[in-house]
Order: sequence, then C-alpha cells, then structure tokens
Amino acid sequence: MAGTKKNAEKRGQTIVFVDESGLSERPTRVRTWAPRGQTPVLQYSFSWHQLSAIAGVTFWQFYFRLFPGSIKGPQIVEFLKALNRQIPGPLLIIWDGLQAHKSKVVRRYVERDDVDIQLAFLPAYAPELNPVEYLWGYLKVHELGNLCASKLHQVSDFARRRLKSMQRRSNLVAAFWEQAELPI
Repeated sequence: MAGTKKNAEKRGQTIVFVDESGLSERPTRVRTWAPRGQTPVLQYSFSWHQLSAIAGVTFWQFYFRLFPGSIKGPQIVEFLKALNRQIPGPLLIIWDGLQAHKSKVVRRYVERDDVDIQLAFLPAYAPELNPVEYLWGYLKVHELGNLCASKLHQVSDFARRRLKSMQRRSNLVAAFWEQAELPI
C-alpha cells in the first residue's frame, strides 16, 4: 500500500476507497436507556426489500449513493461517473474483490479514453484496511441504531439525511482513516 500511495502522488491521483453495504427495514439493535429490569421492545414491520449503499472515502471527504436492491455493474459505473464529476483530476479507486467490481461494464467504463481512473484491489478478507467499512459501522450503530421504519423509503430518507450530516463532520472522516489499519 505504501508504494500505491507514492505512485498515486506522482501521478496526481486522488485515492478513493470504495465499498458497498446493505440496509433494510430491520433495525440494528443497540443499547438503549430503559428502567432497570424493563427490557425495551422494538416493534417493526419487515419485508425482504433491500436498500444498497455505495460510498467512496478520500482523505478529506466521503461520497455516497443509495440504490434499491443490490448493487451491480451499472450502479457502480453510475457511482464512478459521479465521483469523476465531483473530484477533479485522476482517481485511484481501491476496493475489494467483489465480482461486480471486475464486471465487463465497469472495465469498459474505466478503459474509456475520457476516463482517468485506475483500479487497485485490496487483499482478500481484509476489511480492516478499508476506511469505508468503519463508515458503515458508524452509520449502522450510531446513526441508524434502533430505527424502526415501516417502509423502505423511510430507511432511505433517514439514512440519506444521516449520511449528509456525517459528511459535514470532518473529524469523522479522519476517524475512519485512523481506524483503518493502513500501512501508508
């Protein structure tokens, strides 16, 4: 990874770690305040509909998109296009070995002449190296903990508001980087 950082600096690339996660109507249970001996009860409805999130973390900011269902190649390309518009200059995308990251659609987009994106892959089974994993953990425990939504769009609206709020807190982005065990 140290060589990757040096090469990115030479090329003037912005390093962006990318990862995906899923959200659902089912609440993430976390500790709550309740009188001793009276266990709080979370009541929620649940369907198998899923909301997927993709995020990219740079040294100073993070970017995200929410999608209904699972994330596949076309959604990844849409996210990469948005990153290209929002972050000036060439990008170095570092992500895991998800099959969708290696799909033909993604490869075709990255290989286009008007796109200056280079891809690098994290080692297998190494989520601790990706700062985005810590973003997802913080979101699910601290921001969405005990959320009992009755519809998926409520989860989407609430998650979007909380992620935007998190974007304004630069100390959080720094904390995600500090927690990641990056040898760079």
